[in-house]
Amino acid sequence: MKFGAGQAEKRVAALSSLAAAVLLTALKVIVGLWSGSLGILAEAAHSGIDFVASLVTYLAVRLAGKPPDPGHPYGHGKVENLSALFETLLLLVTCGWIIKESLHRLAGAGVAVQASCWTFGVMAVSIAVDVSRSRMLSRVAAQYRSQALEADALNFRADIWSSAVVIVGLLGVRIAAWYPELGFFQKADAVAALLVAGLVILVGGRLGLRTVEGLMDASPSGAAERIKAQVEAIAEVMDCHAVRVRHSGPHYFVDLHITLDGRLPLHVAHAVTEQVEHVVSEALPDADVTVHPEPTVVADDPPRGAGPSTAA
Repeated sequence: MKFGAGQAEKRVAALSSLAAAVLLTALKVIVGLWSGSLGILAEAAHSGIDFVASLVTYLAVRLAGKPPDPGHPYGHGKVENLSALFETLLLLVTCGWIIKESLHRLAGAGVAVQASCWTFGVMAVSIAVDVSRSRMLSRVAAQYRSQALEADALNFRADIWSSAVVIVGLLGVRIAAWYPELGFFQKADAVAALLVAGLVILVGGRLGLRTVEGLMDASPSGAAERIKAQVEAIAEVMDCHAVRVRHSGPHYFVDLHITLDGRLPLHVAHAVTEQVEHVVSEALPDADVTVHPEPTVVADDPPRGAGPSTAA
């Protein structure tokens, strides 16, 4: 297993995310305060949270790439899971503030919102930047199985939809200005902010579930069954059982037991275990595989795989 694989590319992705978060937060704060738009200010708060989350992600990616040491024999990959959990909590805190302010305005605390070309422009820029960094983070996360970067990418995909909702809210404000008899559209900005909060809660819930599963060493769906079927296809393996799969950050750890004919020579049994490791590594690249062979004897049968075909 290769620890620290792709560290340079992962760091570049995390740093670009940091830079984008700083830019978008500054733009949204300036335009939100100038226009009085709660939807944009909510998005500014969200982008500010993105900055903190991206900073934590960058630090997590650096630490997760460190090789194992005596105190951490399985490496430091769980740091990425902790980073994703931290990001989830930040998202939920943001939602609380957005919902409180939105309900306050809907209850009658009217605030004049200036839906100018600047407000629409900053949201359009936000969508363009989020699309770009979401694609980049998704690609790097998939390539190196980084849960921290995957969490960042999922968060930024939610930003795209929430920004689109804010634009709809600003359109409602413009409609109310053009047609005074449709004054109820003036509340569209606050409603849009509530919808933003709903989207953030949805994404936060998904992130939280994935993070908790990772911290609890949940096995990837279908991985154990797939490994069992592929290992039992090896001629010398009579049975594969007790398959356990866990992941720590970008790394997989697999433990399994196989049943072999107890009359096989030791060097043949060893060759079979190496073949099993190879098969598992094809299913889960760079996995750390531990194989426990168990001997058994089938009466009156010649040893299985005792010939030249047993070479790994």
